[in-house]
Amino acid sequence: MRELNKNVTQFKESVFATLSRLANENQAINLAQGFPDFDGPQWVIDLLGKSARGSANQYAPLEGDISLRKVILEHFKDKRGLEYDTQKEITITHGATEAIFCSILALVNPGDEVIIFEPFYDSYLAAIQLAGGVPVPITLKGPGFTFDIDELEKSFSQKTKLILFNHPHNPTGRVFNDSEITQITSLTCKYDSYLLCDEVYEYLVYDHQTFKSLAQYPGMRDRTITISSIGKTFGLTGWKVGWAIASEDLSFAIRKVHQFTTFCAHHPTQKAAAQAYENLDDYLPTFIRTYQEKRDLFVQGLKSCGLNPVIPEGTYFVMCPIPDHYNLVAQAFSMELIKKAKVATIPPESFYINQHFGERYLRFCFAKKEETLKKSISRLKDYFNH
Repeated sequence: MRELNKNVTQFKESVFATLSRLANENQAINLAQGFPDFDGPQWVIDLLGKSARGSANQYAPLEGDISLRKVILEHFKDKRGLEYDTQKEITITHGATEAIFCSILALVNPGDEVIIFEPFYDSYLAAIQLAGGVPVPITLKGPGFTFDIDELEKSFSQKTKLILFNHPHNPTGRVFNDSEITQITSLTCKYDSYLLCDEVYEYLVYDHQTFKSLAQYPGMRDRTITISSIGKTFGLTGWKVGWAIASEDLSFAIRKVHQFTTFCAHHPTQKAAAQAYENLDDYLPTFIRTYQEKRDLFVQGLKSCGLNPVIPEGTYFVMCPIPDHYNLVAQAFSMELIKKAKVATIPPESFYINQHFGERYLRFCFAKKEETLKKSISRLKDYFNH
């Protein structure tokens, strides 16, 4: 038999699929995969039923339903102060992951270098490799998960095509400050590169922080592809409606890839998402407060187990160092917790190219019911305090 695509054969099963399967096999509480164990607001779900009974059951336009494109860009203008063309500068995709793949495939040629901040969401690396790009890792070093500006600048070269950045950051929970972002955007301009910013957690920021999109920084409007989705904001990860906002030239290229992958996202869901976004401002305060309460409950619970979690500034993940007296690295330790504590976490080595930086951490997801979090803490406390 002829050989398969060499880029594909190097891929392994996603760590999320592996850990979720092991959690089910061991009847463990799944704090590994990043999705809520409860549905989003019922009023939003009801909008989908209404939409499906309407006239949106055929293909949506390639670029996305016009009602959704309009409302997203209206909110982007209101909250970020940036204007984009509804027809030419936003593309609705089948979730943010498709938007990331389409953007990278549209931009990256074989041999192009892509700066990627690690730890990272695992699909980033796969997309770079499929495009034939060369990943150049910049490590966010714990416990503060900051980067070294000298290391970053040395990583840029004439081959640097793209910087891939996630803000707020999964899995560390960082909300990067103005100085850090200015350093990144200034180097992006200096080396005439593009920046892809995954902002799916844009509304999950805590302690009254103000979130700022990277496209807002000087010189970045036409260099930045801003990606987000409805899944995290409304707790409806299964809806898989995402988007890419970019200049006309970049959007044109992204759409060329999008048309030959999914062509369009699910039409009734786009209609429902558009109506949900019309009520976004009324919805967000309760949403943010609910998740901050979950964060505080879970962080305090981990501390009661004798652990020292890194308090997240955003997202719904907590990175937690493995106590020094445990000799197991993250992958082995996560297996131990699944089997003995009946709690599943993510070993974050797979989110690194330089995997040793992730060997002494675990990632927990706290997008769970209060009862789930309390039950998890009880099990972890029994394990760590036995």
